[in-house]
Order: sequence, then structure tokens, then C-alpha cells
Amino acid sequence: MSFDKWFNSQSTLLKVILLIIPFVGWIVELLVRLSVMLTKKDVVSIVVFLLFLLIGWGWFLCIIDLIYMIVTGHLLFA
Repeated sequence: MSFDKWFNSQSTLLKVILLIIPFVGWIVELLVRLSVMLTKKDVVSIVVFLLFLLIGWGWFLCIIDLIYMIVTGHLLFA
């Protein structure tokens, strides 16, 4: 089972808790995006992974992903 499928199968409350913890949230998002990139192997997944790897450590992208995940149930572009 891939990490993105495991993450998406969790409850919304657990996903929020995993994303809201500062360093843990970045690692979880990185693992989800890496899992999607390795599964899909398309240009969008590779670009999103590299973008998140370079500037995803900032709080701005994490907040956007958190809000998007609460509304839709999954991460943005993942």
C-alpha cells in the first residue's frame, strides 16, 4: 500500500493533526507527494513534488494544503 492511499484512508481529524504539527506535517506532505510522484510518474506530480521540496518547508503552502484538505479530503495536487 502506498503512503498516499494510507493517508487518504485516515479520518479528517487525524489528517489535520498530522498536518498541523510543524515538522511532522512537512514530512507527511513530502511523503504523500513522493508517493504520488512515484505512482503516477507524470509531469505535474514531478513538478509539484520538486516545488514542495524546495519551498514547501514554509508555512504558507502547508496552510493552503491544510485548508484544501479540510474542504475536499485530500491534499492539493496529490
